[in-house]
Amino acid sequence: MLAAAPVSGPKRVLLAAPRGYCAGVDRAVIAVEKALEHYGPPVYVRKQIVHNVHVVTSLEEKGAIFVDETDEVPEGALVIFSAHGVSPAVVQSAEDRGLRTIDATCPLVTKVHREAVRFAKEDYDILLIGHDGHEEVEGTAGEAPDHIQIINGPHEVDQVTVRNPEKTIWLSQTTLSVDETMETVRLLKERFPTLQDPPSDDICYATTNRQVAIKKIAPQADLVIVVGSANSSNSVRLVEVALEYGAKASYRVDFANEVDEAWFEGVATVGVTSGASVPEVLVQEVLRLLAEYGYGAVEEVVTAEEDLLFSLPKELRATLKAAGDVSRALGGRGNRPNS
Repeated sequence: MLAAAPVSGPKRVLLAAPRGYCAGVDRAVIAVEKALEHYGPPVYVRKQIVHNVHVVTSLEEKGAIFVDETDEVPEGALVIFSAHGVSPAVVQSAEDRGLRTIDATCPLVTKVHREAVRFAKEDYDILLIGHDGHEEVEGTAGEAPDHIQIINGPHEVDQVTVRNPEKTIWLSQTTLSVDETMETVRLLKERFPTLQDPPSDDICYATTNRQVAIKKIAPQADLVIVVGSANSSNSVRLVEVALEYGAKASYRVDFANEVDEAWFEGVATVGVTSGASVPEVLVQEVLRLLAEYGYGAVEEVVTAEEDLLFSLPKELRATLKAAGDVSRALGGRGNRPNS
């Protein structure tokens, strides 16, 4: 076994904290679970409720049906909008089909939507930094399509044109690399010195905190393993950040069985973290595998404490209250079992 080969220095794991589920993801997943409990299956969900293979599969087994668009939902049925948010056109489409809806959009994404609406009403040009095609970006851009242009990163700054640099503001997707976003903003401000900042940070606390934690671990790590799905923007960013900050190698896996033994040749220190849509059980499976490989010494590297909680979607709260269900009215870190 390559993983059992001797290395210079003791074998150890540096485990990032915070990691895994954020309050918005927890809230969205509970919303689907509670809807299934109270309304019974099937419950339709537009797009993946959160970007994690394990979570989606688990909810499918309980009776959730994931669809790409609302026109796939039978008329009059219940549909849940995912944590990434939707455009007004999607809301209208659901209304036109007589669908019952639960909006599980993360409140921090909703905040960006409201900023877009506000500045569009004031006739600003809005430069939305984000990944074109990502559901969150589609939802935000759909709030004010005539005022918003999407910028994928620093390489697109040269192509930006605005009507009035004095009335231009930047907003961003909530799950981006903090460093890359600020580089994009720096370049934009070189071109448009009066470019305005959003009223408050658009990149969410969980994305920022998970990047800060891996930045601390990366310089000490021969290898960083990020647990998260390929379509999870914040998980993919963690791999990039780990490499930028000194990790000799970094890989993303959905499950422990995707970890490649060949990665461990000459590796003494392994960093482990997980994206904001990843349940802790998946991290623990990776840690068990690492222990089998001789990396049983685990040191948690804590860079922040998270205690944010969000109320469940209002449509669901009313149903739960009427049914006398007070078991889980909130979603957030430290408030949820590991599975």
